[in-house]
Amino acid sequence: MGNTSSMLTQYDIEEVQQHCNNAFSQQEILSLYDRFCQLDRNGGGFISAEEFLSVPEFAVNPLSQRLLRMLDGLNFKEFVAFLSAFSPRATLQHKIEFIFKVYDSDGNGKVTFNDMLDVLHDLTGQFISEQPREQVLTQVLEEAGYTKESLLVMSDFVKILGSSGLKMEVEVPVD
Repeated sequence: MGNTSSMLTQYDIEEVQQHCNNAFSQQEILSLYDRFCQLDRNGGGFISAEEFLSVPEFAVNPLSQRLLRMLDGLNFKEFVAFLSAFSPRATLQHKIEFIFKVYDSDGNGKVTFNDMLDVLHDLTGQFISEQPREQVLTQVLEEAGYTKESLLVMSDFVKILGSSGLKMEVEVPVD
């Protein structure tokens, strides 16, 4: 499975399907494998940050630099696991864990006010200045029962987003 010149066996497909908690059908996994092979230009079995940036939709995403920290050097199984958070079959818990990782850029298991402010800056760019961003974030935190000094952990994200009706879905084209 590491070598992109090989074809996936039924065992490989089932292994990947199990690894991503059945977020994708076998046909979707085959389509994702084709896409993975297209992105893996050097055929090494891993996708680099530069190869990810060759996808126009990814390159213009305001969170692309944050996502690259999570993506650089993924093999096929890890690639599918990453994308599984966007599957309509992914659990809400899985989607929240993904969002938490985006905010927790240093990987310490805690999200600070500044971490959230950085993501908000990435999303809004120059359209909103620093002071209004801080005010909005402070208000959102206070409404959820937190302060600027709070260190949010995964359970806090579950509490905040758990009843939000969160939608993060992409369609995997099946040939």
